Amino acid sequence: MSGAMARAGTLYGVGVGPGDPELMTLKAARILAAAPVVAYFAKSGRTGNARTIVEGALGPAAEEMRLDYPFTTEIPVSDPRYLPEMATFYDDAAARVGARLEAGTDVAVLCEGDPLFYGSYMYLHDRLAGRYTCEVVPGITAMSGCWARAGRPMTRGDDVLCVLSGTMAEDRLAERLAGADAAVIMKAGLNLAKIRAALQRAGKLGRAVYVERGTTAQERLVPLAELADERGPYFSLVLVPTERRTV
Repeated sequence: MSGAMARAGTLYGVGVGPGDPELMTLKAARILAAAPVVAYFAKSGRTGNARTIVEGALGPAAEEMRLDYPFTTEIPVSDPRYLPEMATFYDDAAARVGARLEAGTDVAVLCEGDPLFYGSYMYLHDRLAGRYTCEVVPGITAMSGCWARAGRPMTRGDDVLCVLSGTMAEDRLAERLAGADAAVIMKAGLNLAKIRAALQRAGKLGRAVYVERGTTAQERLVPLAELADERGPYFSLVLVPTERRTV
């Protein structure tokens, strides 16, 4: 390790779990209690789910660094502004975090679920991990928290689990669902009608369970075939458990 890197702070990507504060790991709690700077992503004007989860877990002298998204679901990913403006946002966020690391200060970046599974932290990791000492603290994912709450075994034996994004085109969703023994569809909230149609085409709508805000006090679990809603919140997903029993 170079002398410059040895003097720099350490970047921690801290997974804080799916929502229930008791599902945060002991390691995450230890690092957050000691971190001099805690950064977190949030929608402008909101506390942010990751920050809400860790309420009471930060050190009393911790400096908090808000990283406000320019937008969340206000425009689709296909909008020509989306990728360049988000890239600029992550560049700026990385510069802010990097400045504290350069000054020799450790920074813990909060991430709901697991930092490297659909987590915003990964975009800072892409920009900073090659320049600074970095440690990623894994967290319980939203999908594992939700299937635990649903009480539905997801895979057995040599079943194949397919993790999909609800932002995919309906034809691609239906094709992938048809070939999977079990599936999780992330980013379901704004895509429920399309997901329902794709599952119907794949012959798996009857097995699907819709979960929003899983593991929190606002949790909602409903068989997707019985759900009348056409839209849900950002923090929602669909579980498609296996049908098979191996013993």
